[in-house]
Amino acid sequence: MRCPPVRDKRSSLQQEWKTRRVHTTAVAMVATRSQTGSVPSSSSARKYSVILPTYNERDNLPLTTWMLVRTFQEHDLDFEIVVVDDSSPDGTLAVAKMLQGLYGKEVVRILSRPGKMGLGTAYMDGLRMITGTHVILMDADMSHHPKYIPDLVQKMEEGDHDVVSGTRYGLGGGVAGWDLFRKLTSRVANFLAHTLLSPGVTDLTGSYRLFTKAALEDIMKEVTSKGYVFQMEVIVRARLKGYSVGEVPITFVDRIYGESKLGSGEIVSYLIGLVNLFLTT
Repeated sequence: MRCPPVRDKRSSLQQEWKTRRVHTTAVAMVATRSQTGSVPSSSSARKYSVILPTYNERDNLPLTTWMLVRTFQEHDLDFEIVVVDDSSPDGTLAVAKMLQGLYGKEVVRILSRPGKMGLGTAYMDGLRMITGTHVILMDADMSHHPKYIPDLVQKMEEGDHDVVSGTRYGLGGGVAGWDLFRKLTSRVANFLAHTLLSPGVTDLTGSYRLFTKAALEDIMKEVTSKGYVFQMEVIVRARLKGYSVGEVPITFVDRIYGESKLGSGEIVSYLIGLVNLFLTT
């Protein structure tokens, strides 16, 4: 009998190790859930819907979900997590379904789309599913730590804002884990946006934000971007519509698992979108 190629055997072992790691994380989350009890209902009428677009986030999604649940429970906030998956080839959807089984369909909701359709449309489609009064847009790769959610909520309540954005470039915010190229790319993108659009916020390309549902639904009526330029257009449209925008400092941490989806195509799309917004707003 011929032995299987070493490469195939190694690939099989790697896949088995990943599966066991996800299973171990799930068991840990179940244990934590049993200690803290079921998800509490907030005495407030507010409910926070977190929209998580995913594409190849199999390793990150369990940890992100666990941190979200813990944060909302500790602060007695009513919430739901809406996972919008674009047919990830790494099995992210299966992991999302496992998490739904652990926490319940009221806590983890899932929208599976037929392919990679863009960040902007993921948020738009997720918005149609939510049941909350407020919406949190954030990354699923642990770059946005859920510990900042109470700060976003407090800022919105104290300032009576319609939108609160996490900022890396003002009020003491920052980034960690980026190489020089990534830092320069982000800084140049923000500089160009500030020069052409004068948005009135320090971090125009950030993607960690809290909205009232009514404000986001209204803003979305005029948003046309599908890729990463979506984040910039949303905040520009919010300002043009007269919505109040607040900011809180955050530290953005580069992803631990997986690869960044920011490539040359997204950079070109951003520049085209920036020029389009400058000409039309």
